[in-house]
Amino acid sequence: MRMTFVYLALVAGLIAPLSVQPAYAQKQVVEVAFVLDTTGSMSGLIENAKRKIWSIATSIVDANPAAEVRMALVAYRDIGDEYVTKKFDLTTDIQGLYAELLKFKAQGGGDWAESVNEALDVAVTKLKWSQERNTRRIVFLVGDAPPHMDYQQDRKYPEVLKDAKARGIIVNAVQAGPARDTERFWREIAQLGDGKYIPIPQDGGVALIIETPYDREILDIQIRLNRTVLPYGKRAQQLNVRERLDNVAAAPQSTATDIAVYQNKVRKGVVSTDGDLVADTASGRVKLESIPEAELPDDLRKLAPPARVAAVEKQAAERKTLDDQLTTLVRKRDEYTTAERKKQPQNAKKDSFDQVVEDTLRMQIKPVPVN
Repeated sequence: MRMTFVYLALVAGLIAPLSVQPAYAQKQVVEVAFVLDTTGSMSGLIENAKRKIWSIATSIVDANPAAEVRMALVAYRDIGDEYVTKKFDLTTDIQGLYAELLKFKAQGGGDWAESVNEALDVAVTKLKWSQERNTRRIVFLVGDAPPHMDYQQDRKYPEVLKDAKARGIIVNAVQAGPARDTERFWREIAQLGDGKYIPIPQDGGVALIIETPYDREILDIQIRLNRTVLPYGKRAQQLNVRERLDNVAAAPQSTATDIAVYQNKVRKGVVSTDGDLVADTASGRVKLESIPEAELPDDLRKLAPPARVAAVEKQAAERKTLDDQLTTLVRKRDEYTTAERKKQPQNAKKDSFDQVVEDTLRMQIKPVPVN
């Protein structure tokens, strides 16, 4: 009897038939870890990376708009320096990763070879890589000096790269500068890691920055969007939110534009962290009436409860209007930059850090079939 009802309902259009999901329908996850030499000779490239991390993240979203982007950073130096490795695990919180990257200063080094083996081992075996089959796992080793092969405690890179292959992790080797001894190792690392060997200038190269007629308005809207943020919670949480807003405000114009574009495309809100009352109440993560008085923003504490609700709703409505305007501008900016890139001569130099990473990612993040 039940089967007869279902059949009749299908015929009548009362319920939707089950659809067969295409092989690529499951949301793809793209995980990218940068293994970055942070010794003194890498200062130019590190500053370049600080400016361009957002455009790299955006290039992933542009190549696969449905993808969830997670990034990680493993900074390395050598034994005797302030640290040998520093790890910031895979996360969708690109703002948090950006904040950590801003703290890095190129220091240390001096004996040429660095702890490359240990850094690769940390990236391959210590980061929390996803286990889902629809995940692309990609490492970019970025440095200018060869590995210490005389450290007895290290697992050497050929063994680590066997692990990487077994875990489905691609390892690319980006060489800053022209050192021939580094080139030999970097080429072998890329070969064993099923990745690419990519030579770039010592300072990371000069990135192509296309200014558009929409950049100034995008930045203005982003500034207004940031004003809709209402930090709340414990003191540390509120300081974290304000620090992220300050990082955006202090960013160079091209970087600030990249931040606005990425945040708009992934719809992660104005700050990618808990602690914005507007986003957290809209998502249902918290209820305004349940927040202790002492953890409310100062301006809200002065208001009666009904007025608090009205104030938060006003900020949410303002944010929605601004975000809609920003979406239109970002689309126009994308169309403009696409047209401008097509005008570039075929033999134009494309050896900047961000350009080679973006080009490599486009090739390596093709959707993974899900059986």
